Amino acid sequence: MERSHTGRRRNEAAHQAILDAALRLLAESEGAKVNIDAIAKAAGVGKQTVYRWWPSKGALLLDALTDRSEQDVARPDTGSLREDLLQLIESTFAGAQRVPTGPALRTLVREAAWDEHLAESLRTFALERREVAREALARGRERGELRANADLDLLLDQFYGLFWYRFIIGHAPLDRETAEELTDSLLR
Repeated sequence: MERSHTGRRRNEAAHQAILDAALRLLAESEGAKVNIDAIAKAAGVGKQTVYRWWPSKGALLLDALTDRSEQDVARPDTGSLREDLLQLIESTFAGAQRVPTGPALRTLVREAAWDEHLAESLRTFALERREVAREALARGRERGELRANADLDLLLDQFYGLFWYRFIIGHAPLDRETAEELTDSLLR
């Protein structure tokens, strides 16, 4: 359905429709290239509208993943580092298994192997998600729940290393039990 023209102002419904269409098409593509024309058509907007708001397909896909991640992944601040980490890890695991997020993320990982612009978008996305976890760890350290000299980068590498390895290879679950074990392991 074609949306009415709104001039240069961003129409939030159209904006969200584009983000949702990009993620859905990426998830359904099974490795086939997803182009701006297809995203615009699926969102019911003109191609020029997409390009007015995003300079490239990579920027759009990054925005779509970030938007979905903001919806799916907790940003807890409960006052307990263990509870914050558990919520963050568990929601990261669960979010990556939902449709369309999981299939879209897998497709983006595959495409990033061949497309340096998408690789940079994926790197930016991963660093943004990592910063959310860093904030939780830093708060915990400030409250004395982590050693003052705890290496936050090493803890983050352990969390996201396990996540990405299991997400990509698929050899073991990303479930609540794993989230609890990982949380406890990070806090030892």
